[in-house]
Amino acid sequence: MTQLSLPHSAAPAPPRHDAPLRWRALPALHSRRPPLRGLDALAHHISGLIRRPLARPAPFLARASIVQRRAADFAALDAPRFAQQVATLRARFRLARDNPDDTLTACALVAEAARRALDQSPTREQIAGALAIASGCLAEMATGEGKTLAATMPAAIAGWRGRGCHVLTANDYLADRDARWMSPVYQLLHLTAAPITAQSDALHRRSAYAADITYLTSKEAAADFLRDRLELRSTPSLAAGLLARHRPVDRLVMRGLEAAIVDEADALLLDDAVTPLIISAPAPSAAPADHHTPYTQAAELARTLELYRDFTIDRQHNEITLTASGRRALRAAQLALGGLWTGPRRAEELLAQALLAREAFHNGRQYIIREGRVVIIDDATGRAAPDRSWRDGLHQAIEAKEHLALRPPLETLARISFQRFFRLYRSLGAMTGTARDDRAAFWFFYSLPVVRIPTHRPSRRTTLPARVHARAADALADVAAEARRAASAGRPVLIGVRTIAQSQALSRVLTASALPHSLLSALNHEEEAAVIARAGQAARITIATNMAGRGTDIALTPDAARAGGLHVIIAELNESTRLDRQLAGRAARQGDPGSAISILNLQDQLLADLAAPVARTLARSLPGPAFRLAALALIALARARAAARAAQRRRAVLRADEWLDQSLPFTSSRL
Repeated sequence: MTQLSLPHSAAPAPPRHDAPLRWRALPALHSRRPPLRGLDALAHHISGLIRRPLARPAPFLARASIVQRRAADFAALDAPRFAQQVATLRARFRLARDNPDDTLTACALVAEAARRALDQSPTREQIAGALAIASGCLAEMATGEGKTLAATMPAAIAGWRGRGCHVLTANDYLADRDARWMSPVYQLLHLTAAPITAQSDALHRRSAYAADITYLTSKEAAADFLRDRLELRSTPSLAAGLLARHRPVDRLVMRGLEAAIVDEADALLLDDAVTPLIISAPAPSAAPADHHTPYTQAAELARTLELYRDFTIDRQHNEITLTASGRRALRAAQLALGGLWTGPRRAEELLAQALLAREAFHNGRQYIIREGRVVIIDDATGRAAPDRSWRDGLHQAIEAKEHLALRPPLETLARISFQRFFRLYRSLGAMTGTARDDRAAFWFFYSLPVVRIPTHRPSRRTTLPARVHARAADALADVAAEARRAASAGRPVLIGVRTIAQSQALSRVLTASALPHSLLSALNHEEEAAVIARAGQAARITIATNMAGRGTDIALTPDAARAGGLHVIIAELNESTRLDRQLAGRAARQGDPGSAISILNLQDQLLADLAAPVARTLARSLPGPAFRLAALALIALARARAAARAAQRRRAVLRADEWLDQSLPFTSSRL
């Protein structure tokens, strides 16, 4: 498992802030949505089965029509009268004297503010999605339906309550862009909005958290939460003053976890939720030479061992098992090396991590090397994650394999899983383009029913039958031919892959075929918004790793729309059909034309990890239609295993969080 480790020194103490702010006690680490067991868990599951069919879009669409009529009435008001309406309603929410009808009026005011500030009137579907989010649901809104604007309505309502609202999104670019984009709307509503990015210093963070609406990533929010708790733990008198008198506290940046609206909820609440965030510092007792030699020795020993002769690997669970031959080699190394190697268990752990680093972790797939450091590639997004590291010495084993300088051992100061962190918010709403496949998980972990909001215009996307090849080279050639056909017709082409290695291999094939293209991967993620924004130009071919550029619209040029719109090619197997639907969703937005096709192969790494070699060999030997059916069945099986593995990880994190709450309540209360 990876962990997201942030150095404690990354959060310098902010200077004194003279503006008077009302701060309340930070929440304890006990989840506000505690894990359920036994009959309670069964009752919660049955409640979800009942509520899911009732979470229909029709009631929200009906109320959205009421909102539109009220917004039309507000359009006739001049600026002073509109401001008076805002002030009156804001006071009702601030004093908690609002009623359900006030929510409709609030959404109408936000809709009119958006028309005045941005010249954009929210559609009935956007308003319905906003009402679902404000009701504590997860709104599934198709890609391109305007979730950013929809989120302003529940965010404004939460902001008027006076306790802050966090809009959590996928990356710093989107957080900064959305906050700046929507600020004119919030200004008309007597609200303030501010972004927080990785570059924000402590003073800016405190000011941004004091705003009514704060746009930031979940990583930044969770890290600031833990840093504030470290401040409370390290200064007991500070905590006593905060809890007893609710005075302003200069060294804390947050003011609590009141309300959150999670954008790209499938990625943040599910894919990233099992990754723990850890605040760490160099271990005081570790000297640089103490940790470097054993990992280097283990890497050298691993190079002498052979797969199947000396060890086996379970690729589904990333486990190494030494054979009798491998154990003899390990015992010989123990006698020769001494030191840490004299302990049998420690020696076997060192060798197993070195072998796992060699066999299961590859440059360009699971990580890249940047400025002499191993940087993890996020499986779900294809982006570099420089703050993450693998646990239990695996990161150092990979560095030793690559002959890099090893980072010193770190001491954990505070940690929290993102799954646990999201459950701490008093009010939680969410939105994404793909949620129905995982609606049971959203209910089980976060009590979020999924509401599917229809598109504003009928979808014109054409989904073509998937094509599967026995060999990777044949699939790459087919992808190039498909891209050439679409580009020759004047259509833009977006080719989605899962790994950097596949994107580079495909780029070489396109170059050899004389097909100009843009390559977007974790190696050049800084340019992703600009590259994706140009991807809608006629005859342009763009290769993107997984969901790079997610959140940025691909706007079609008139020529591209007339030629048939964006053509999406899914060129590498994803663990979930949800990711395929996300990629396909880049085409045919908002009633535009477009199409999508999957071109896969049986040599895909995911199939190698999750499907039996015998089954793949048998499938390759079948003729024509039988081969296709067998290949699709293998893909479905591999995805089912991947989904089961992901669910197992989420439940394991939940059990660990529950154990921490029950077994270490004295630490939870202080941290």
